Amino acid sequence: MYAFEYHQAASLDEASRLLAQTNGRPLAGGQSLVAAMKLRLAQPGTVVDLGAIPELKGVRRDGERLVIGAMSRHAEIAASDVVRKAMPALAALAEGIGDRQVRNMGTIGGSLANNDPAADWPAAVLALDATIATTRRTLAADAFFKGMYETALGSDEIITSIAFPIARAAYAKFPNPASRFALVGVFVARRADGSVRVAVTGAKPSVFRAPELEAALARTFTSDAARAVRMSPTGMNADLHGTPEYRAHLVAVLAGRAVAAIGT
Repeated sequence: MYAFEYHQAASLDEASRLLAQTNGRPLAGGQSLVAAMKLRLAQPGTVVDLGAIPELKGVRRDGERLVIGAMSRHAEIAASDVVRKAMPALAALAEGIGDRQVRNMGTIGGSLANNDPAADWPAAVLALDATIATTRRTLAADAFFKGMYETALGSDEIITSIAFPIARAAYAKFPNPASRFALVGVFVARRADGSVRVAVTGAKPSVFRAPELEAALARTFTSDAARAVRMSPTGMNADLHGTPEYRAHLVAVLAGRAVAAIGT
């Protein structure tokens, strides 16, 4: 690695000030940023550690919303009784991220800010129409994800919490056996009014909604209806793990599994 300045912020105000003054990078769990720095894919002159800021932590239910602090670690979310009771799909998703070390260090806010094309949390946020609160504003999920490793966040803007509307939901993914990232992952959410949102990760350069599946499941909420949808391979990722056609096929299959897990 190379020389850089390290600061541990004690408050959100201090973190925001340091980021603005130094044009630095915020450090959450470090599972993405530190690895990128080791490979010199990221070379910030200053790193601002958010780990000591108390208001970024914690999980609570607020009426019909589940509010999760940005610095909540995957393992904490997976083990949370509040999450397991209100929305077990989120606990299951968190439990399936990476390995034990990654789950004990990585954070939900860090995952969203990084927006890895194969990360799990973006699919949950987009499918559940969650809102992302930052030090400046509140962003809707549909406006947050912009592209591969790209979000609507400003350079000195920090995610503070994520509010998930409580709904019946499930996540199904086909994991890479080495990294546990999603080769394809599909999150299905069915709201009380019968509307359905489906978000897919791992299949394209960024998380995306699947209107074909949403329309089919709004008409008939069954696994068969999901599997009958023929997703276009256009724009799907192609690599040594799978062709665009394979990923397109997996999207419908995994959507069917998620629907089955939700039930009728």
